[in-house]
Amino acid sequence: MISSCGTTFAFLVLFLFAVQCVYAGSFHKDVKIHWGDGRGKIHDNEGKLLSLSLDKSSGSGFQSNDEFLYGKAEVQMKLVPGNSAGTVTTFYLKSPGTTWDEIDFEFLGNISGHPYTLHTNVYTKGSGDKEQQFHLWFDPTREFHTYCITWNPERIIFTVDNVPIREFKNSESIGIPFPKIQPMRLYASLWEAEHWATRGGLEKTDWSKAPFTAFYRNYNVEGCVWANGKSSCPANNSPWYTQKLDQRGMNRVKWAQRNYMVYNYCTDKKRFPKGVPAVCT
Repeated sequence: MISSCGTTFAFLVLFLFAVQCVYAGSFHKDVKIHWGDGRGKIHDNEGKLLSLSLDKSSGSGFQSNDEFLYGKAEVQMKLVPGNSAGTVTTFYLKSPGTTWDEIDFEFLGNISGHPYTLHTNVYTKGSGDKEQQFHLWFDPTREFHTYCITWNPERIIFTVDNVPIREFKNSESIGIPFPKIQPMRLYASLWEAEHWATRGGLEKTDWSKAPFTAFYRNYNVEGCVWANGKSSCPANNSPWYTQKLDQRGMNRVKWAQRNYMVYNYCTDKKRFPKGVPAVCT
């Protein structure tokens, strides 16, 4: 685990006594392929490139060795090409238990020639229902693109290639739960969900195209590691900890949502006939 919190002596002292801030730069050192029976593979000695595969018998996935209470996590991904209907490729944070917290990037596959759907959601105490979905402005199967989750005490920011597409603010002041107590582990997976993933389950997985494979590289985490029942995560420990969107960032969110959003729970009147959730107002 390599620290990137500074190189000067003074900053090193601050680091040692104030915060455990880490960059997870190697799949060999920082994650565990925890399911898939060999379908997840690390492809280089430095641990920069990992693939997950799915066939009719099983998918695969990895998880971070550490848990975090707040952090900035990013990875570059190249998704399953061609007919990927029924497949779901993920990168997310999640806590254990039945009242879990979770922050999701989920990529829902599609038939050839049709776009992936990027599904985002935030769970608190086991309750989600905060979905926003997007079609991307590029083909996510041709090249690697960077996906990032920034989670701090005031907000969660989802970014794609450094473009913020969504901000979920801490609205506890109006009674909206926010994930701030439960440490979360990072996960990634490739699995089959043909009963709902593509056009609500109308398009099924074509298993003649299996195995399906997605690639991850340059996995990178700067966060506050949870250990021995506590997290050394003081205020102002790193820019991400107090990060918020400036006017340019808010304009980019508006651009992404105006041009590429395909579903927003905040505007779904059929789903919420008595009025949208309070967090939307």
